[in-house]
Amino acid sequence: MCKMVDHCGGNCFVLYYTTDRNDNCCGKRNERVCDMEILYKSTRGGGAAITASKAVLQGLAEDGGLFVPDAILPLDKTLDEFAAMSYQETAYEVMKLYLTDYTEEELKSCIARAYDSKFDTETIAPLVEAQDAFYLELFHGATIAFKDMALSILPHLMTTAARKNQITNDIVILTATSGDTGKAALAGFADVEGTKIIVFYPKNGVSPIQERQMVTQKGDNTFVVGIRGNFDDAQTGVKQIFSDAALKERLRQAGFQFSSANSINIGRLVPQIVYYVYSYAALLREGKISSGEKINVVVPTGNFGNILAAYYAKNMGLPIAKLICASNENKVLFDFFRSGTYDRNRDFVLTSSPSMDILISSNLERLIYQIAGKDAQVNASLMRQLGETGRYTITDTMKKELESFYGGYASEEETARRIRTLYKDTGYVLDTHTAVASAVYERYRKETGDERKTVIVSTASPFKFTRSVMDAILPGHDNADDFALADALSGIANRAVPAAVAEIRSAPVLHNNVCGKDEMAECVCRFLNV
Repeated sequence: MCKMVDHCGGNCFVLYYTTDRNDNCCGKRNERVCDMEILYKSTRGGGAAITASKAVLQGLAEDGGLFVPDAILPLDKTLDEFAAMSYQETAYEVMKLYLTDYTEEELKSCIARAYDSKFDTETIAPLVEAQDAFYLELFHGATIAFKDMALSILPHLMTTAARKNQITNDIVILTATSGDTGKAALAGFADVEGTKIIVFYPKNGVSPIQERQMVTQKGDNTFVVGIRGNFDDAQTGVKQIFSDAALKERLRQAGFQFSSANSINIGRLVPQIVYYVYSYAALLREGKISSGEKINVVVPTGNFGNILAAYYAKNMGLPIAKLICASNENKVLFDFFRSGTYDRNRDFVLTSSPSMDILISSNLERLIYQIAGKDAQVNASLMRQLGETGRYTITDTMKKELESFYGGYASEEETARRIRTLYKDTGYVLDTHTAVASAVYERYRKETGDERKTVIVSTASPFKFTRSVMDAILPGHDNADDFALADALSGIANRAVPAAVAEIRSAPVLHNNVCGKDEMAECVCRFLNV
């Protein structure tokens, strides 16, 4: 018997069994005993550690850092046990390890209200096998993008947190979006009592359907603004508003306080861990893998939150071998994993996968903190360099900690070709972001010869990017609008047009606000009438 005791920073201890091969020695079940809850601290070292509910409410740490848990606990159920669970049951078993000041009743209530009939499949996140890979479809929610997986539950986590912490101010959700977060956050928070939501998006940097989804959003508490700039401008502007002490005090006196629905919020990251555990369990349940067998995971990402959740799952004991980070032509992450230097000083490229058109990958900071040995001073120094010069370089020791990652990227031509060839060979249709991941995986296999079972994260429905998808499969629709293209795609893909697209065909535009990137704070004040 290989029993180990791990002391988590003095807050808890973990008793578990392990072997060199996997974390399920003799089939023993992990057992956890906590004498204190998991607390959250800033990646930059400022301020005291706070509870999970306070971190969810606050969104961003006061010093500009991101909240991270003071311990990453191992899964306390066996893989075989997870294989017998529903998505909702899996969500509870994973999230309870991080959101420790939520009661069982509170957390289960949040989960039940989030993962319900708004998803068009009972499994919530189905796996589809196509040409030597398993596609984890995360687009069956209300806005047909993976952001629904976390943003369906965040409003419930946040309003529960507000009650737990006796918050009387209205919570103002301030969000920058590259296309998908905005609509998912708007749908989640629309008409939620005690909240208001403001979404900034790059005016010419999202797909027509993405924009239409946002500007037709109902709800008296919603406000959508297109900025004259790119996503990085919007994200930087939101962070500046968060760090504006005078503005925060002005809002406090008017009865408001800021929070975020972006992936910087720990309430977004924790729910994303769930679907990696669930996908592994689904493969096990369907007999595609054996218990403890390692798999690879491929994630198309720009802001790094989605693949960071996979990294957390791996560190919790989920048998993941390689974390394959897929970028589009804005390949700042690809260059980082190859060189150890993060450098945003480059031309910004508008691509057919706009949700990945990002040069400042905010969630990467959480990984940098981890590979720096949780040294907040080292991380803060690197983030300062990024702010001042647009670049930083990690040490060789830190780079060694990235051995489980593989960085790849796909060009626009490779992305379109992958959509076309997979459809031709199998009839399965990818959206542009998933096609980036699929193309990167093809190259990875050729380069490495690694034939492990692999899950490719499918982050959006192809109906959200109809023009790019149809141009790849069957060009010649230049004069058709995006809704006509959705009908054409429905015919060749043999799938119904999703309700999320159908319902906005004739919906009136309710938000037609546009501002410069230096006018964002003024827009916030105007909407809140302060």
